[in-house]
Amino acid sequence: MSSSYSKIRQVLKFDKTNRYTKSAAALTHFFQSNGENSGVYFRNEAEEYLKKFADLNFQYELPIVYDVPFPPVENPDFTFIDLFAGIGGFRIAFQEINGKCVFSSEWDKYAQKTYEANFGEIPFGDITKINEYEIPDHDVLVAGFPCQPFSIAGVSKKNALGKEHGFLDKTQGTLFFDIARILKAKQPKAFLLENVKNLKSHDRGKTYKVIYETLNKLGYQVFSKVLDARYYVPQHRERIFIVGFSNDYFDNQIDFSFPEPPEKKYRIKDILENNPESKYTLSDHLWKYLQEYALKHRAKGNGFGFGLTDLDGIARTLSARYYKDGSEILIPQGNKRNPRRLTPEECKRLMGYPDKFKIKDIGVSDTQLYKQFGNSVVVPVVRSVASSMYGVLSQIL
Repeated sequence: MSSSYSKIRQVLKFDKTNRYTKSAAALTHFFQSNGENSGVYFRNEAEEYLKKFADLNFQYELPIVYDVPFPPVENPDFTFIDLFAGIGGFRIAFQEINGKCVFSSEWDKYAQKTYEANFGEIPFGDITKINEYEIPDHDVLVAGFPCQPFSIAGVSKKNALGKEHGFLDKTQGTLFFDIARILKAKQPKAFLLENVKNLKSHDRGKTYKVIYETLNKLGYQVFSKVLDARYYVPQHRERIFIVGFSNDYFDNQIDFSFPEPPEKKYRIKDILENNPESKYTLSDHLWKYLQEYALKHRAKGNGFGFGLTDLDGIARTLSARYYKDGSEILIPQGNKRNPRRLTPEECKRLMGYPDKFKIKDIGVSDTQLYKQFGNSVVVPVVRSVASSMYGVLSQIL
């Protein structure tokens, strides 16, 4: 009888100090490979790790039976890797079109928790410390690389603090080049990258020019477009999507175009819970502060302030800072004096995650969930782009 993933989780829970180390990531990646070629990249470290648990008499047999919402795809049409994986928005979209993830990387330990609870795989950590030649071969690379160095809010904040932004941001701005070194080493057939709209205009267009020329020199035909999530969910969220196809597999007449947005109107009230807990209602102190803050900036001619959402309309962009005060998306409560912030479950819906995506009872706080969804991609948007990409890829797969 095949082993269940729950047994592997027992081993990981037993080893509390190493739950999110490279060895634990290798273990889960090895099992997800199910004896396929990609498993050779993880076998030695996984089996060495298991020797630590000889006293548990742990036995495994492939294939593993998974008790997670999004188990690995069986009989995939293509493979992909998930970089800067966050909580797996890209992964859901690409699995839905029958792709199998053979490698994932995410440095934040709380995001790793959410990812593992839903996919049965612990992502490897810091991408800057990962040897590109230890990553399995794959058809598609996907990555939502950090946007703070290029976002309008991020740039404004860094300017105010006298800090560098863009590629001069040593902590996040240069992470694009980690994507480039992996593309150079593994030469996948295609890639999909996502970032903030401001990436294209940052530093008078110089930043995007560097990205485009780098990808072009690596042998890829590059396409990009800013897409607004408002056509897929009730949220105004503009992001740039960058798609590339390898010249080694495709000629110069690639018939690729970004999807046209569906004609459907979304309303924020359609994603709201019926009886949210009172803890999500703003305190008198916070509500007073937000109103005074808005008045102060309005008097200066600035647009800063809270966003009291029209329930028949759409929300502003959900950001990673939402946990602080919820100011960008506040929900009016009718007979109650103070508005409330969205619940994590509502944030999940606002980002287009499926109902079965697990966020409860996984040991992740509301604060971390707000950050995770604010940093995430809108799943239906990615799914739409992925489907258009597959229309091209299917010609050679």
